Amino acid sequence: MVGQSPLSPGEGRAVLLEPFVHQVGGHTSMLRYDEHTVCKPLVSQELSFYESLPWAMRQFTPQYKGIVSVHLRKDSLGNLTLLASPGSEHGLVKWSHTQVTKTFRDSCSGKVLLRTDLQYHTDSLLEDANGNQPERKSYNPWGLHCHRQHLNRMSSKHNENKLHQFLLLENVVSKYSYPCILDLKMGTRQHGDDASEEKKARHIKKCEQSTSASLGVRICGMQVYQADTGHFLCKDKYYGRRLSPEGFRQTLRQFLCAGNQLRGDLLEPIILRLKALLAVIRKQSSYRFYSSSLLIIYDGLEPKESTAPVDHHVPFPRTHGTNPARVDVRMIDFAHTTFRGSKSSPTAHDGPDHGYIFGLENLIKILQNLSEGK
Repeated sequence: MVGQSPLSPGEGRAVLLEPFVHQVGGHTSMLRYDEHTVCKPLVSQELSFYESLPWAMRQFTPQYKGIVSVHLRKDSLGNLTLLASPGSEHGLVKWSHTQVTKTFRDSCSGKVLLRTDLQYHTDSLLEDANGNQPERKSYNPWGLHCHRQHLNRMSSKHNENKLHQFLLLENVVSKYSYPCILDLKMGTRQHGDDASEEKKARHIKKCEQSTSASLGVRICGMQVYQADTGHFLCKDKYYGRRLSPEGFRQTLRQFLCAGNQLRGDLLEPIILRLKALLAVIRKQSSYRFYSSSLLIIYDGLEPKESTAPVDHHVPFPRTHGTNPARVDVRMIDFAHTTFRGSKSSPTAHDGPDHGYIFGLENLIKILQNLSEGK
């Protein structure tokens, strides 16, 4: 689609491209394309990964749905608008910067708020049409923070006629009423093969000073529904970097708690899915998943006996009677993933990604200890 002329707002069927309110980590802006699809700026190395994805890994990654062309426009008042032209199948997609706050707030259920302990180096990121700022702990502003940074970069670096390509990917949390999400940065190394010496040194230091070195995994973001309060509790990547191995274990337990009660029904299906992923990763020779994340997802609304839908994509072992535990485990973010044959990464590695395997093994051990009451 590169080379197409930008569409005007009046052409085609307009579809609002909303901020993705369940983005809990990362720095790349995610957009909600429709109920089952999100999009993100295209990186050639990530596209190469999705286009050559081994069959065995597909159950552990979001489904790749194609590419959409995006055009940035600024009106006379300085408001930024993103226009996307996905082709005749989807029509025109439009997202206006002035619509962010309303969309962000309306996307959350009226009785569910995001309570956050996030640490930011900026002022409060949400405001209403009159410029009034809500209480800082009412909403999780991480996704909106990423949006604003990305739009500012696009506006400052590129003219309005430039087309940008975005990846269309499966929204892996769309089936959950109250998605509890843990974003884990996996592996003992985070810098890509193409990293500059300065960037390499920075990432090495972050790993050495966090649980990436000791456990092969660190927390990059989290939201967990607290059934007793009707709020989501959120943590960010700065919180995750400060954790000791014991702090990591306690936060993992907190993620699996609905209020003060541990969701024991989640442990077995999560462990089984992580073991299945581990078996797949061990067989992937030459792959290095540098700076990729692993999402652990479950529904904060405990399923009832006969109303929980059956999902054939994920094996849900039944525990505690007949209640299926609705969980999922997905790998995301492959902008720095390298493998033999990749057009974007000439460096070839031998054998599986031992740093990633080390992190998975430790994660499984910690969860097994939780299930045994340790």
